Amino acid sequence: MSPLLFFLRLRDCKLSKRSFEALSEILSSPSNHLRELDLSSNKLQVSELDLLCVGLKSPDCKLETLRLKDCGLSEISCDYLAAALKSNPSHLRQLDLSNDYYWLSTNKNNLQDPGVKHLCGFLESPGCKLETLRLWRCGLSEISCDYLAAALKSNPSHLRVLELYGNNVKDPDVKQLSDLQQSPDYRLETLRSVE
Repeated sequence: MSPLLFFLRLRDCKLSKRSFEALSEILSSPSNHLRELDLSSNKLQVSELDLLCVGLKSPDCKLETLRLKDCGLSEISCDYLAAALKSNPSHLRQLDLSNDYYWLSTNKNNLQDPGVKHLCGFLESPGCKLETLRLWRCGLSEISCDYLAAALKSNPSHLRVLELYGNNVKDPDVKQLSDLQQSPDYRLETLRSVE
């Protein structure tokens, strides 16, 4: 009998298309026990992310933590990802879409404000139970704060940690989010916008 697979960390592995097909098959399997998937520091093409999203959409996918840090997700990648998570929203608790300074300096494909707008479609989903969202150095501006605040007002009950380090946002830009943090009607406990 093979051991159960709960955590899979494939950081900086230069994964092939076949690897993403295999990951999709694992996530879609009825016998799947995977709860944490870390694909950080892999350069994800749209076609590869699309394959991964097939697995994320599966009702058999019970992933609780998804790390895509330093994957340089574009707006369209974020659109695919948000749609997949929205179709199967109830298990994911942590999502990391952050970038590091090196990636930002060498790649212009960051999710930016339009990507966050797509992501907010997932956050607004009634089944969304995400507790931690990390968006470090994603090329975000004030309008992303507006999108996030609107999404949290629509579905306020779960997000506890929101990290926006290294974006082009100042204290006045995050005021709406800060106000939510102070309100007893919202669960937001930690808001980090300055490193």
